[in-house]
Amino acid sequence: MAGRLSRREIEELRVIVDSGNLTAAAAKLQEKLESLENTPLDIAITGESGAGKSSFVNAILGLNDDDEGAAETGVTQTTMEPKAYRHPRLRNVKLWDLPGIGTESFQADNYLNQVQFNNYDFFIIVTATRFTSHHTTLARAIHKLGKRFYYVRTKVDADLKAEQRKRNFNKARTLQEIREDCVENLRQTGEASPRVFLLSSWELTKYDFQLLQETLENELDEQKRHIFILALPNISAKILEKKKAELQEHIWEVALISCAIGALPVPGLSLICDVAILVVHMERYCLAFGLDEESLTRLAQQVDKPVAELKSAIKKSPLASAITKGFVLSLLSRSLCGALMVVELILNFVPVIGSLAGGGISFVTTRYLLRSFLDDAAEDAQNILTKALERRAEESI
Repeated sequence: MAGRLSRREIEELRVIVDSGNLTAAAAKLQEKLESLENTPLDIAITGESGAGKSSFVNAILGLNDDDEGAAETGVTQTTMEPKAYRHPRLRNVKLWDLPGIGTESFQADNYLNQVQFNNYDFFIIVTATRFTSHHTTLARAIHKLGKRFYYVRTKVDADLKAEQRKRNFNKARTLQEIREDCVENLRQTGEASPRVFLLSSWELTKYDFQLLQETLENELDEQKRHIFILALPNISAKILEKKKAELQEHIWEVALISCAIGALPVPGLSLICDVAILVVHMERYCLAFGLDEESLTRLAQQVDKPVAELKSAIKKSPLASAITKGFVLSLLSRSLCGALMVVELILNFVPVIGSLAGGGISFVTTRYLLRSFLDDAAEDAQNILTKALERRAEESI
């Protein structure tokens, strides 16, 4: 349900009201929201050939290796030049699969110039075995140029599987040994305080992915952080919660834009604009949580379940394709907000009263419906995740 305004929202609204220019404030908020949604995010994935860079790109994008738009994978070097892979939903987010370092074609000394380092927000340096002087030379060059980098050790699932054959196998100890070996290799090549994240592209929810994710969130600016969180694959309850929080944080701004339109004494304008605003943002919420045919089909293939079985977990939300003007109008007609909108439509024909009341009604209506819809979409996304993981849970028993 829609909750009360937070203290921050109240303070920001008070500033806007005191300014005496609601329309100008709403226009500024609209510009801010558009800038936020269109913020580019370019992530470079680099390392030696065969380290699993392409598989890592696909895992972050939530794609199977043979999906359309996926990075090409292979045991030999398949990446000969920087290649961008766009996020399937957020087209301003790109992961760059860079050529392998330390090969005959690409040496670390001139590598950054060859891959046009200024194009990227940060670098993830990966290896499937051990870090060498190629990695640390590259890291130092990246740091000197004012960019951030992160060391990632991939394919730890393969190491664990190999170690399981030993009678005294201990998972935690093996992971610690891998981490210590990586850190020691980096120190030997001149890295003073290295930090290494252990990952598996095939089991992204395990090992250090959450730690890497949180580290990136903390070190990105506000706009990049927002886009990064929305771009994450829906593979854990924590990611779903963070997406909901990010989207919810901006609902009051969307509602204020609606409020400014509602304050204009043009009969029917606010109703038309409110419906359009609700359609855009409800569809955006569905896409963020994977409530669309393409995402559900991809997930069904990944977990080897029928799409219909995943859809059966959806209890409250429509799919993104069903978010139309007619859907929103039917939603309005079934709620108290619908009655408020009718009142607003009437008040719009009384210029003085209408301009005062219409804005407030639009604010309440938009904020309430978006918060309620977001709650339902996040809940259904969690239901789908639970359904997708059911068989895995049974197999692990």
